[in-house]
Amino acid sequence: MDLRAELLKSIWYAFTALDVEKSGKVSKSQLKVLSHNLYTVLCIPHDPVALEEHFRDDDDGPVSSQGYMPYLNKYILDKVEEGAFVKENFDELCWTLTAKKNYKPDRNGNSVVSHQDAFKLWCLFNFLSEDKYPLIMVPDEVEYLLKKICTAMNVELNSCELDDCLSQEPQGQGGLTVWQFLDMVNSGRLLRGIEQEAISMAVEEVYQEVIEDVLKQGYLWKKGQLRRNWSERWFMLKPSVLSYYVSEERKEKKGSITLDKHCCVEVLPDRDGKRCMFCVKTSSRTYEMSASDTRQRQEWTLAIQTAIRLQAEGKKSLHKDLKQKRREQREQREQRKAAKEEETQRLKQLQEEKERKLQELELLKEAQRQAEILLQEEEQRRRQQHEEMQRTLEIQLREAEQARASMQAEMVLKEEEAERQRKRIMELEEMQERLQEALQQEVKARHDEESVRYAQARLLAEEEEKLKQLMKLKEEQEEYIIKTQLEKQVLKQEMENKNKCLEEAQKQLEEVRVNRQRVDQDVMAAQRKLRQASTNVKHWNVQMNRLMHPIEPGDKRTNMSGGGFAGYPPLMCRRDSSLKLKQKVEDKGSDPMRESSKENVSNGGSSSPLPSSDADTMATEPSNQ
Repeated sequence: MDLRAELLKSIWYAFTALDVEKSGKVSKSQLKVLSHNLYTVLCIPHDPVALEEHFRDDDDGPVSSQGYMPYLNKYILDKVEEGAFVKENFDELCWTLTAKKNYKPDRNGNSVVSHQDAFKLWCLFNFLSEDKYPLIMVPDEVEYLLKKICTAMNVELNSCELDDCLSQEPQGQGGLTVWQFLDMVNSGRLLRGIEQEAISMAVEEVYQEVIEDVLKQGYLWKKGQLRRNWSERWFMLKPSVLSYYVSEERKEKKGSITLDKHCCVEVLPDRDGKRCMFCVKTSSRTYEMSASDTRQRQEWTLAIQTAIRLQAEGKKSLHKDLKQKRREQREQREQRKAAKEEETQRLKQLQEEKERKLQELELLKEAQRQAEILLQEEEQRRRQQHEEMQRTLEIQLREAEQARASMQAEMVLKEEEAERQRKRIMELEEMQERLQEALQQEVKARHDEESVRYAQARLLAEEEEKLKQLMKLKEEQEEYIIKTQLEKQVLKQEMENKNKCLEEAQKQLEEVRVNRQRVDQDVMAAQRKLRQASTNVKHWNVQMNRLMHPIEPGDKRTNMSGGGFAGYPPLMCRRDSSLKLKQKVEDKGSDPMRESSKENVSNGGSSSPLPSSDADTMATEPSNQ
C-alpha cells in the first residue's frame, strides 16, 4: 500500500465527517479549512491567496468527493514527499475531525480503551482495511488484529466470543466499519477482566509494530567502539535501521546502525563476562551486543535477519508484505471456495444428468422390447409372404418354360431375319464410309475456301487501311501545300515591302549623300571666307595698331593730300567697321560651319547662304584695302 493510498483513507474520514447532511457534498468554506490544515500537517508550501481564490463562495454550491479529488491530487497529494512530515500528526488531524462526529465512547467512563488508544486502533484499522470505499475490515483481519493485541498481553483470544460478536454485528459489504470495531472493543466482551493500562500498553506495542514498522525493541548491552566498555541501551529495530537510545523513553538517541542486504548477524561465544552475545556486521563496522538470555538473543537475531531480508527484497515494511500475503491467501481461499462450490454444482448437474440418462435408458429398453415384438411379427408376416411368393414364382416358372419353347422357335426366325439385316447393315456401313469421305472432302474444301476468304478479307482490310493512310497523307500534303502557299504569299508580300523600304532607304541615302556633298562645298566655301576674313582682321589689326600709335616729332606724314587732317574721318570709319567684323566673328563661335552643316542636314540638304551684309563686307573689305 503506497503513501497516497494511506493518506487518502484518512482524508476520506475527514471529508465524510464534514458532510453533516450525508449528501456526499461539503461546503467550499469547510474544504478550504481542511485543505489549509492538510498543507500545514503535510509540510507543503502553498499560496493562501490561491487557496482563497479556488474555494471562493459562488453559486456552484457544495463540492462532492469526486469534485474535490482533482484539487486534492494536483495541489496536495502530488506534492507530498515521504519523510518530510510526521505521519502521526496527519492521522491525528483526520481522527480529530471524524471522532467528533462518529466516535461515541461510554458516557459513564466505562470504556475499555482510552481516547488515545481509540486513535491508535483507528490507525490500525485503516492500515488493515480493504482498499475500497466505504472502508471496511474483513473478519479475518479483525481476528488477526485482536490476536496481536491479546498476544501482546499474554492472553488468549476467545474465538467463540469473537464469532458471536461478528455474527451480531451487521456486516455491510462483508466486513466491519471502524466504528463497529471500536464499539465491539469497548463493549468488553472480548477483553473482559483485563485492566485498561494493560490494554493501552498492548495497543501501543501493536501500533509501533504495525504502523511504525518496529520489528523489535528492548534493552541490550552494547560494546563501545573507542573505550570498548559495555553499556545498556534501548534498541529499536526497523526494516532499514537499528537505533539505540539511553532509555526506553527514546529522548536521547545515541546512534543507529543502517541495515542493507550486505549486512549479516552472527552468534558469538560468551566472553568478557558477557553471555548470550551476538554481532551485527556491516560494510564498515562490526557491532557486538549481549542479550539478557538465549531466548532474547534468538528473537533479536531472527528479527535482524528479517530486516536484512526485507532490504534485500526491496521491501520497506514487514506488515505491508504480510498484509498482502494474507489478502492473497484470502483471495485464494475464496477462489478455492468458489471452485469447490462450482465443482459441487457441476457434480450435482452430472448426477441429475446421470439420472436423466438412466430414465432415458429405461425408455430405450422398453422401446427395444416393443421393437423386438414388432420385429417378430414382421418376420412371421414376411415368411408368409415369401411362401406365397415362392408358389407364385413356381407357377410363373412353368409358364416361362412354355414361353421359352415358343421363344426359341421365334428366335430361329429372328436369327434369319437378323442375318439379312446384318448384310443390309454392312452395305449401309460401306455407303456411310463413302459418304463420310465425300463429306470430309467437302469440309476440307470449305476450310480451304474459308482460309482463302479470310486471306482476301485480311488483304482487303490491309488495302483499306493503306488507302486510309494514303488519303490521310494526301490530306496532310494538301494542307501542307496550302500552308506553304500561304507562307509563300506572306513571304513574297514581306519581300516586296522590304524592297520598297530598301528603295526608299536608298533614295534617302542618295539624298543624304547629295546633301552631304552640298554641305561639304558650303563648309569649304565658309572656311575659305573665314580664312579670308581672318586675314583681313589681322590686316586691319595691324592698321589699327599703326593708327593708334601717337605721332611724334620727326615722323613722316603719309597721305597728307586733301589738306591737313582730311584723311582722319575715313580712318575712323574703317576702324569702326573692322571692330564690328571682329566682334561678329567672335560671337559666331569657334565652329560656325558645324551649325551650318546640322541645319543643312535637318532641312534635307538645303544650304542657306550667308547674310548679304556680311558677305558684302567680306567681299568689299579687300577691295577697299
